[in-house]
Amino acid sequence: MPPKKKAQADSDETPTRIAIVSADKCKPKKCKQECKKSCPVVKIGKLCIEVTPTSKSSFISEELCIGCGICVKKCPFDAIAIINLPKDLARQTTHRYGPNSFKLHRLPSPRPGQVLGLVGSNGTGKSTALKILAGRLKPNLGQFGSPPDWNDILTYFRGSELQNYFTRLLEDGVRAIIKPQYVDHIPKAVRGNVLTLLKEKDSRGVMAELLDSLELRQVTDRNVEDLSGGELQRFAIAIVAAQQADVYMIDEPSSYLDVRQRLQAAQVIRGLLSPTTYVIVVEHDLSVLDYLSDFVCCLYGVPSAYGVVTLPFSVREGINIFLGGFVPTENLRFREESLSFKVSDVGAEGDEAAKRFLHYKYPNMTRTQGNFTLDVKAGEFTDSEIIVMLGENGTGKTTFIRMLAGMAAPDDDSVQLDSFAVSYKPQKISPKFPGTVRELLHKRIRDAYQHPGFQSDVLKPLGVEALMDNEVQTLSGGELQRVAITMCLGQPASVYLIDEPSAYLDSEQRIIAAKVIKRFIMHSKKTAFIVEHDFIMAAYLADRVVVYEGEPSKHATAAAPQSLLTGMNLFLRNLDITFRRDPTNYRPRINKKDSLKDREQKGAGTFYYIGD
Repeated sequence: MPPKKKAQADSDETPTRIAIVSADKCKPKKCKQECKKSCPVVKIGKLCIEVTPTSKSSFISEELCIGCGICVKKCPFDAIAIINLPKDLARQTTHRYGPNSFKLHRLPSPRPGQVLGLVGSNGTGKSTALKILAGRLKPNLGQFGSPPDWNDILTYFRGSELQNYFTRLLEDGVRAIIKPQYVDHIPKAVRGNVLTLLKEKDSRGVMAELLDSLELRQVTDRNVEDLSGGELQRFAIAIVAAQQADVYMIDEPSSYLDVRQRLQAAQVIRGLLSPTTYVIVVEHDLSVLDYLSDFVCCLYGVPSAYGVVTLPFSVREGINIFLGGFVPTENLRFREESLSFKVSDVGAEGDEAAKRFLHYKYPNMTRTQGNFTLDVKAGEFTDSEIIVMLGENGTGKTTFIRMLAGMAAPDDDSVQLDSFAVSYKPQKISPKFPGTVRELLHKRIRDAYQHPGFQSDVLKPLGVEALMDNEVQTLSGGELQRVAITMCLGQPASVYLIDEPSAYLDSEQRIIAAKVIKRFIMHSKKTAFIVEHDFIMAAYLADRVVVYEGEPSKHATAAAPQSLLTGMNLFLRNLDITFRRDPTNYRPRINKKDSLKDREQKGAGTFYYIGD
């Protein structure tokens, strides 16, 4: 008997490994099947890797694989990944799409009457989890060859909150609505007038309130295909909130919205709660997720390979676990370094001034576009400085960036701007280049792209090296954004103008992109003007801020650059929001309206609290 126990203990300790073969990259017709020829298990006569020149992609047997990693190094297209999983996950597979493909472990557990927030990197299974919870995808528990029936699935989840949820989903015919992640695809699927579509869907009878709270009154006479990104986002939230449903799933409600609109959208989403409804939100802006959620599940793993859902945590603890990269309940570290937001409020005075060499100035300027007028107050900036522009959508931030870049002229022709070389990353990126990312970088920024410093400081952290052989036209939103940031920083210039660098990036990529931009600007002694609505990223990047005040789309004034603390206080006073800092990692957190902290800070006039 004792030897059997030993054998059982050994089998528990053998690491579970998964083999991932990227169907897009694997091209057996163009290679000599090096993976199969070099595999030591195949050499002793076992079929560990099966592939022929006529196969669509290679198949790797996870049972026979010994995890040597030779095939990973030999593959000329980098199509193979062999990943060791934490050992407890073998029995906790919720869904797998097929052999050598993505695998999701565990599921988030929604609770009626509370908002569940999901936070994690792109490609770790958030959308898969939403589809399963909505009843659009039947979980196969990893048995993709012979999927289990619902009785087996309910037995698997027995004793958990998910058993009650799935029983209700099957027996009561629960209605689930998903707000899609990419709102710019909506005009392709939906046509018609905004007001007519809202009236059709308004089963809760709240259309008038939604038009006011989401500021959609001025676009009711337009068609869906004529809406801008922010208007489309608010329209999509209104369509979901107008319908009667049992489960509301909101995927990234803050893209394209400014800070005030994000909080209005958050209040609308919280208004969907009732004792029997479930609300699940996927959000990458951590301050909005913090404001919106009652509890949080983190997702970690290797993008496009596997994802693991943690147990539910309180909001503060869950977000801090995600940023810290360590799950204490599982004693597991899923990221090498923890992410922190220590910000010093240093203006351009004191010792800092001694290290700066170049001073640029711009005069008072006015620019009129149709019915909109922008007044710019005179200001100056130096090298090694990042200036973040804070303001609502439609207050002329992009117009000011275009004026500095020389792409839009002030109304008064006599106004002279200092001449400086400018590199500009636009807000909307439309890929027209017919070729791969490598060809694009080689053609546009050859010198920087071949420079070892640029490769280690920009290309590697942004993960652009992994995209080199992909066609530019087929890149996803987040991949395009990272390539666009790389191209902007790679052009030789004195001033870098970067419009919304966080769009489409997940929480982790946003922090990495912010660190890359900050390090590059400081090391190369340049200046950057950045438009950013993600408050955590704006606070991390800013040395000084330019605050925009006025009425969106009619008249706005851009103040002169001012220190981070003064500017943030002015901006937040206009929005009537207060922020505090988390003592663990110093990330900004929004105070709940009329909470004790909110009233204290408003009374003291410190809307943006840096802390000690």
